[in-house]
Order: sequence, then structure tokens, then C-alpha cells
Amino acid sequence: MRIVLAVLLALVGAPVLSAAPANAAAPGTQPIYDYASAIREQVWVQTTVDSDADGKPDRVAVRVIRPVAPVKVPAIFQASPYYAGLNDVPNHDDIDRDGGLTVGSAGVVDRAQNITFAGYLDNYFVPRGYAVVFADSLGTGGSDGCPTSGGRNETLGAKAVIDWLNGRAPAFDAAGQPVAASWSTGRTGMIGVSYNGTLPNAVATTGVKGLETIVPIAAISSWYDYYRANGGVVAPGGFQGEDTDVLAKAVLTRANPEVCAEAMNYLEKAQDRETGDYSAFWAERDYLRDVNKVRASVFLVHGLHDDNVRTLQAGQWWDALSARGVPRKIWLHQAAHTDPFNVRRQQWLTTLQRWFDQWLYKIDTGVMREPIADVETAPGVWQTSARWPLPGLSSSLRLGDGTLGGGWSHASQSFVDDPSRTAEDLVATTGPDPNRLAYLSSPLSRQTRLTGTPTVTVRASLTGDSPYLTALLVDYGVADRYAGLRTLTTQDCIGPGIEGDPGCFNQREYVTASTPFEIVTRGWLDVRNRFSPARTVPITAGREYTFHWDLQTTDHVFAAGHRIGLVLISTERDHTLRYPAGTVVSVRPSLSSLQVRLS
Repeated sequence: MRIVLAVLLALVGAPVLSAAPANAAAPGTQPIYDYASAIREQVWVQTTVDSDADGKPDRVAVRVIRPVAPVKVPAIFQASPYYAGLNDVPNHDDIDRDGGLTVGSAGVVDRAQNITFAGYLDNYFVPRGYAVVFADSLGTGGSDGCPTSGGRNETLGAKAVIDWLNGRAPAFDAAGQPVAASWSTGRTGMIGVSYNGTLPNAVATTGVKGLETIVPIAAISSWYDYYRANGGVVAPGGFQGEDTDVLAKAVLTRANPEVCAEAMNYLEKAQDRETGDYSAFWAERDYLRDVNKVRASVFLVHGLHDDNVRTLQAGQWWDALSARGVPRKIWLHQAAHTDPFNVRRQQWLTTLQRWFDQWLYKIDTGVMREPIADVETAPGVWQTSARWPLPGLSSSLRLGDGTLGGGWSHASQSFVDDPSRTAEDLVATTGPDPNRLAYLSSPLSRQTRLTGTPTVTVRASLTGDSPYLTALLVDYGVADRYAGLRTLTTQDCIGPGIEGDPGCFNQREYVTASTPFEIVTRGWLDVRNRFSPARTVPITAGREYTFHWDLQTTDHVFAAGHRIGLVLISTERDHTLRYPAGTVVSVRPSLSSLQVRLS
């Protein structure tokens, strides 16, 4: 799991840089407090759990930087398992289920090479009258306890910090003396990227008083959907063989990590890499189950090209929040697994400040009267809307003889699974291919926008070892498309700093490339879980069944003249387990369709 880390940078030194100019006309906080003289302190907050089974409540290591202010201040809180770095841990070597050697997936991942520092919260918000609070998640850094990859103890560990900020939990300094957060108003906002953004989702589902708002960025709403999909073992992009136990061992950076051996063994067994079924283990890590307890407002941000924490995580969380009427806002950008600070810096800082001012200082900044959604539909092209997904025509596009939404075909069509081929290879051409089936629409007469979560229904039989069906939704047509982020040598200084932490950050820009197609979204099903992700029921070889599954949430604009493509394969090499080649999949297109919302 390659994570963008937001870390507390070194806070020593003296010289002060001037704050960014304030916009006096805009309602909200202003940079009036001296960053260099801010109070910096470390405490250990006592939790209500004992996840390392040492007979004592776990304690969370907390670092605070806050302005010298004559009044109490609210807190921006970021909990993380990453502040102490990461261990190199081998992934599971069970990807190839044919008894052969796993290629390019097992072995040690050097995660330390993939850490990006983005410590702008303190530089920007402390001068504006906020405390910024950082905490080591349980089992990491200076905290007690054991990491559990989204388990209940991690949720309660972070929740305890909010309880401390509200006078409901004890904390102690290094000498063991009690420390009260007497400087805190109690109003707290949580924020973070990836795992750091997942913890806000988790804590919000406790309904803890004092948590006024969360800003989950590239965050998980269900850990099952991070490491599984509809009954199948499915890896996050680029990390074949990773699972909850691998991640927990990677972040197990506390002192005396051996005390967590039993917890690590439990994860390895309970996660179940054989059936892939949803179980009580995964239910504990499914925050959607407790969305009715969310009291905080939510500013949700996700990258449309995020293949690590995939977009269904944002889509299903957003839909659940919407159904409950939770105050909310959404940004969807073109980049992958990153902070919007790297994508749309000034607009992000301005919007984030207005959001926190609204919910933590109770200043009417007008942010809640603006369009609910900001979506980057192409690199640098942003569109706003009052609703998301957009209202549009829910279309069921029937599969035909290589067509999508066109003529009927009653004849069965077949392909043979080849796990050695990647999805990109299989969709690169639109002609006949023995290892996949492709269905294309006619060229579009106008620009067409797809929003929401597509689903597919496929009538098919399988004969062979692979239990997977994979659907790839493709935009066929030449276009300049997102291809990555590039770091520039020029910098933005977004606030005051000190020696070693000047408050200046390298600018980023998009890399684009002209390509003939793009895989817009994808989805997987283990056909043995056709009735439920929680129940494995074997199929009979050669017998037809009707399968239905979802793809990843998306927002994509198809240009006029482009064609919408649906490509069906079995194994997706970079995500699913790989069974022996040769599984024959036969599809009845007349009884199969793609369901999408188009506008």
C-alpha cells in the first residue's frame, strides 16, 4: 500500500517568515498568530482498549502545535500509522494458484522510497488560530497497542484523542503527570490522506461528540472493498499479495513489537485469502455499517485515477452520507492517490480554510451555499454541480455481436482466460481476440458524461479453474489524458515557518499523454459468490448463470466521436489471483447488459 504521508516536520529553529497576505474582504480566520512562538507539546492519551493484552489501557502518542492565544482554539487532528516510517514486509506469495513461481508480486516492498511529505497543516493553520494535532495510531511510533488494519481498537485509539480534547479522557506527559487540554474549545476536525483519511471515517462512525467535521482524502470506507471484491481476493493497484496482515506488520513500529505477534497471527488467519468471503472480520472494518451514527460534516476528496484506494470507496461512502442527509461536499480530481494540495493548491487551501472556519469556528463563510461538487473532468478542467452523481438517464446497454447498446445477438460467444496478459494489453485493440470479449457502442454523436457507479449483468458459463469475471469499461478514442504528476523545482510558500520547516513546498503539474484509449473503470466478481459476498457456492462447469456486479465509481466525459467499450475477461493480472490458464467463459450477450448513468 503506497501511501501519501502527511507528517509533522521538524519544529526547531527560530527565524519567522511573513505570513501569506490575508483577504480582508472574506469572512474567516486571519494569520495573526506567530508561528515561531507557537506552543509545542507531547502527551500520551489513555484509551479504553488494551489491544496488546498487557493488562493496561493502550496509550496514544500525541504531538500538539498551537498558537499562543488569549482564547481557547479548535483543533485540526490527523492520526496516522506512518509517522515513524514503515517496515519492509514481504507480500503473500500465493498469487499464482497453479503451483508455479509468482512473478513480480511477492518479495519485499521498500515502502520508505514511496513516502511523500506534505506537512502544510501546521504552517497554514496555526497562524490562523488553530491547534494542529498529530497522533501515532495504535501499535505505531510512540503509541502502545497493536495495529489491526482498520480494526475497532484503532478507531477507539483515535477517538480517545477527541475525548481528551473535550475533557473526557486523561493524558500524561513524559514524566507521567496529567495534562489537560484546557486550551481546546473541544471542536475538532479530522483530516488525512489514505490510511490517515480512513481513520476520520472510522472515528466519525462512533458519533463522538466534539468531532465537528472530517476531510477524508483517498480514504477507505470498507476494508473488504480494499482487499476484496464481491467474494474475490483483489489487490490494491501495484501491490499484488498485500493484505491486512502485511500492512499491519509494515506499520508495527512501536517499541517491543514482539508483543503484537498474536495479533499479527490473528490477522493472517481471519482475513481468509482462500474464499475471499465477507465475514465478521471484515464487518468490523466496514464503516458503512455505522454510517447512521455520523454526526460530523464531511468534505470528501478522491482522485479519479486512484488505483490504490479505488473510487468505489468514495462512491459508496458518499451515497450513504447522502441518504442520511449529512452536510457534505465532494471534490473529485484527475490525479491518482494524492492530496489535492498537489493538484489545485491555492484553491484547496482557500476552500479547506473556509470549510474549517465554518465548522470549527462557526463562521458563516458561505461554503455551504456553494455547489456541492467540484469535479475535474479533464486535466485542468473543473465543473461544479448542485448534485452528485449528476441527474441523468439511467441506461441499460445491451450486449450484441461485438456491439454495445445496438443490435441483438442470440449466439453464445466465448473466450479463453490467459492470466499472463494484462488488462491494458487485452483492451488495446478492438478486433477479435481469443482471450476476451469486447463490445463497443457506435461513435457518440455528442459529448457524454458518465457519473456514479456502473454495474454489469452477464449471463455466462465457466469451465476451468478461474472463478473470476472482470469487466473493463473503456473510452475508445484519441485524447490527451492524465498520465501522472511531476514535481517542479519552483515552490509555493503557503505560510510562516522556522528553520528546517520553512512552510515552502514544491509545485506540481500534470503530465498528460495522447492515447488511443483509457480504461475508465473496472470491477470483479468471484462467481462462487454470485448470491452474496459472504457466501461461497460452487458453480457447475458449463452451466449458465446470471451474474451481476458493480464497477468502480467514476465521473468521466466521453468526447463526441468516441466509443464506449465493455471488455469482459476473467483474470486481471494486476489485481486478481491467477489460476491456471485455460478457463473457458461463454457469454449470452442477449441476456447481458451494462447499466450506466449518462448525461
